[in-house]
Amino acid sequence: MRALTILQRQVIECHLCSRLVEYRQEIAKTKRRQYRDWDYWGRPVPGFGARDARLFVLGLAPAAHGGNRTGRVFTGDRSGEWLYEALHRFGFANQPTSTHREDGLALCDCYVAAAVRCAPPANKPLPEEFDRCRPYLLEELRLLKQVRVVVALGKLAFDQYLKACRAMGQVVPTPVPAFGHGVTSRLPQGVTLIGSYHPSQQNTFTGTLTRPMFHAVFRKARAALNRSR
Repeated sequence: MRALTILQRQVIECHLCSRLVEYRQEIAKTKRRQYRDWDYWGRPVPGFGARDARLFVLGLAPAAHGGNRTGRVFTGDRSGEWLYEALHRFGFANQPTSTHREDGLALCDCYVAAAVRCAPPANKPLPEEFDRCRPYLLEELRLLKQVRVVVALGKLAFDQYLKACRAMGQVVPTPVPAFGHGVTSRLPQGVTLIGSYHPSQQNTFTGTLTRPMFHAVFRKARAALNRSR
């Protein structure tokens, strides 16, 4: 799909948020000691996956030494280890690891993106940064016409997806779906929205999110897709 390739290039070239531009470039320059031999990406990170995807996974933003280093969303950090292992387990990825852009990873029936495309300081985007980045998410959702299930990793991603629905003129139910781990909401446009705790180190190290809990989310996603055929 040529339009999606063009969109990904537009994301990579974005300089709309001066705070994020300064931060991502500084991180790419100073690096982390263990990655001192890496040529950091240091740019916005586009979405990644199958162009006919029925599953859309939405995260918050690239990690400073993950996606901002490798140039691929959820790649090169602990969160990515959890995500791609789960995607592989349920048939959405050809391998369980994602370490760099040339590692052979391919997604099947799945597309992964972030609500904000640049690594933010303290992993906390500002409201206006969400707003400036939202057009990229809207265009992805318009181009990925086969999406039937959305997994939102964390409450912020969950809320951003619902904001995107409103921006596209889609009806959001009243009361608004509430975020919760494993909570499933069927939206009027025929999309099943599933909330998940984010596989951050804080959540996984403390046991707030366990492997069985995370796998249960993607088991639900697979079951929902099987029902939609």
